[in-house]
Amino acid sequence: MPIQPLPTLKPARRPRFFMRWYSWLLLVAAVVYGLAVAMHWDDRGVLWVMERFETPTERQESIWLPDYQAVIDAKLLPGMEKDEASDLAYNPQTKTLFSVMGKNPFLVELTLQGDVLRKMPLVGWSNPEGLTVMDNGLLAIVDEREHLLSIVKVDAQTRELNIADFPKYDLGPSKDQNKAFEAIVWDARNQQMLLGEERPPALFTWKSNDNGQTLAGDKQKLDSDELDIRNLSALAIDPRTGHTLVLSADSHLLLELDEKGEQVSFMTLLGGFNGLKKTIPRAEGMTMDEAGNLYMVSEPNLFYRFEKQR
Repeated sequence: MPIQPLPTLKPARRPRFFMRWYSWLLLVAAVVYGLAVAMHWDDRGVLWVMERFETPTERQESIWLPDYQAVIDAKLLPGMEKDEASDLAYNPQTKTLFSVMGKNPFLVELTLQGDVLRKMPLVGWSNPEGLTVMDNGLLAIVDEREHLLSIVKVDAQTRELNIADFPKYDLGPSKDQNKAFEAIVWDARNQQMLLGEERPPALFTWKSNDNGQTLAGDKQKLDSDELDIRNLSALAIDPRTGHTLVLSADSHLLLELDEKGEQVSFMTLLGGFNGLKKTIPRAEGMTMDEAGNLYMVSEPNLFYRFEKQR
């Protein structure tokens, strides 16, 4: 009886887009690395390690953002769902907050708990994005679209502001005209404005000889390699330490810089950290009072308050 040849087994065909497990691992690693670089997780990791070596005295002499917890988390600002809160500033004379709305330009006064006291239309402004409070009822407003800085006067009787009634300063062109000057804070210790350009992030100073009523000369760019953030949304200065706070909406991050411009501490704005139930969607404004309490607004109309817990 003839012996039948054994059937030849055909090797199973691999899927057209088959990749070995290590190829998938390399792909995942590349994606994670790209995301880490884009979000500056590597820099945050270095800063986190450096924070561990700070002495108790050094922590006491700084703002020390890791100790802050949200006590008011994502409170809605009523009737402002379509207005886009752009910045926030604390007024030590009135013990209230002022916020500027960029999409439908107006100024709003808030309590420290985020309750609305009054709204004041901003006539003639195109896209107000930055706001700071100075002495004697003076406020400075930055219009990002028009590249203008205006110094206005606000008192208890103010119901409306017209840009034609106040002095204006040309901020000049930016590298990206659509991502220009967005942040401003009055530096009383050094009698100057500190200005922030959104993208690429950059800091500028502009001197004043009369408590901010007028600005002298022209703005000067500060050289800094500490702004490892995707964009710059807002600035604040702690009146106790003189340290600067730098907010980045795209990086979901708040940085503390010392007087030399070096990073001291940071706070992530992601859900699950610092008492936040959810990630702050787009943090655009931030300020601090003389007690060290931190306030923040996020587009379109969310309010936050942080307090130090240690």
